[in-house]
Amino acid sequence: MVIPHEDKKFIIVNCGIITISDTRNFESDKSGKIIKEKLSEKQHNISFYQIVKDDPEQIKSLINKLVKEETIDILILNGGTGIAPRDNTFDVLEKLLDKKIPGFGELFRYLSYQEIGSRAMVSRAIAGIYKNKIIFSLPGSSNAVKLGMDKLILPELNHLISQLSSS
Repeated sequence: MVIPHEDKKFIIVNCGIITISDTRNFESDKSGKIIKEKLSEKQHNISFYQIVKDDPEQIKSLINKLVKEETIDILILNGGTGIAPRDNTFDVLEKLLDKKIPGFGELFRYLSYQEIGSRAMVSRAIAGIYKNKIIFSLPGSSNAVKLGMDKLILPELNHLISQLSSS
């Protein structure tokens, strides 16, 4: 594995977490808890955490509200990235994002393929910039969240925030 050059300094990032699900609640939301734990372990702040129904208007409305918050630098979403009729997260984000980070979804599917095989092609993980906030969208499975957080989001979080704030 190639290790990128180290960031010049550690930045505490203010994070918002959204679980998109028609069935989960705060007790049963394993993936949301994993995101919270992994961010906290790295000493980042959790400024917001909520579960929202997999409804395009609810997802869009919440994102539009949160990108206005100064206490949030990034949003990490989980759930709603498949191809089932109620999977709407990708469709909402694809229309909202000002800049897409295509490498995130590509690398996520590549890494997923190594773990789960050809089913990885159905993942519509996506990331990008919206109103100067970084948004990551992961599938809702706990294994997918661990993979995305450990291999992609956490290693690059400081670099991405630095890049965004230098513009």
